[in-house]
Amino acid sequence: MGPLHADDLRGRVQTALDVHLAHQRDVLAELGPDVDDLVTAVATLLRGGKRLRAAFLYWGYRAAGRPDSDALVRCASAMELFQAAALIHDDVMDDSDTRRGQPAAHRTLARRHEDRAWDGDADRFGLAGAILAGNLCLNWTEETYATCGLPAEDLTRGRPTFDRMRTQLMAGQFLDVVESHRPWGALRPEERADRARLVIAYKSAKYTVEHPLLIGASAGGLGPAALGPLSAYGFDLGQAFQLRDDILGVFGDPEVTGKPAGDDLRERKRTVLVAHTLTALGRPEAEHVMDLIGRPDLTEEEVGQLRGLMKRTGAVDRVEAEITDLAESARTSLHAATGLTPEAARALDELVDTATTRSF
Repeated sequence: MGPLHADDLRGRVQTALDVHLAHQRDVLAELGPDVDDLVTAVATLLRGGKRLRAAFLYWGYRAAGRPDSDALVRCASAMELFQAAALIHDDVMDDSDTRRGQPAAHRTLARRHEDRAWDGDADRFGLAGAILAGNLCLNWTEETYATCGLPAEDLTRGRPTFDRMRTQLMAGQFLDVVESHRPWGALRPEERADRARLVIAYKSAKYTVEHPLLIGASAGGLGPAALGPLSAYGFDLGQAFQLRDDILGVFGDPEVTGKPAGDDLRERKRTVLVAHTLTALGRPEAEHVMDLIGRPDLTEEEVGQLRGLMKRTGAVDRVEAEITDLAESARTSLHAATGLTPEAARALDELVDTATTRSF
């Protein structure tokens, strides 16, 4: 039994989310049946996922010696609502068709429009609905955190990081949009990789591991001797997690990732993997790669060509080495943290492998 399943964490998080969504359906019932589509879109998305962010908040709190409770699980479930907002908005910005093996929220809402033969453009309807569904998730993140049932003084200690997480992720999403449009051809190789890592930090690494962990640890009452190393652990592990996700976005099995293979290439993702590939190529080949990446009509053959280049240039091996180094650095930081309960320290150590495994 790993840290995602200990104390039936995944099942209890799902129950907390289901209860929350049932409550929100009641809140919205007076508006009539039309708005139920928004809640359904969120509920469909929330039926999937590893619950990593919830786990990091949970084990951060338990690391301080605080007990397991339903209130803690509800607090942890707020991280899943926050991720749902990010994913729904991300799919709108990337014009993605699928998420977690299901149609993306904006595609589902567009289909509802078409099935009902409504007036106007179905795609625009779907985009508008998805943006609003994501906004609802942001509101519910705040509501769930504030009303989870943990002591008020605990929530107050976690609040600064909770607020920082929400602000920085939104700006990190914009950084990703900026980099997908900024011309990379004229940039120095190290600039491309640095820009990709900046996006990793603020679009993924911090809100995936570091911030949920620190929210829980701060709320639990851990002091600087633990919070500093945990911050370093979370930041390095979050980067490793995203680098693994970048590899899976190109080479992953759709049955595992829930998205078509090569989708990151069609969505013009300017990743560290792409940066390393461009650095190792001559100018004509690099220009050809840049011409292919971002084309929504990229064929399977062209995806295969790009994969071959990434392997041949050693870019994949370089990213794999970075993942290994970051995972080891995360463990070193974790072992430097003082005052953690042994059970939580073991869980956080195991989560390094959970977040970076090849089959994740």
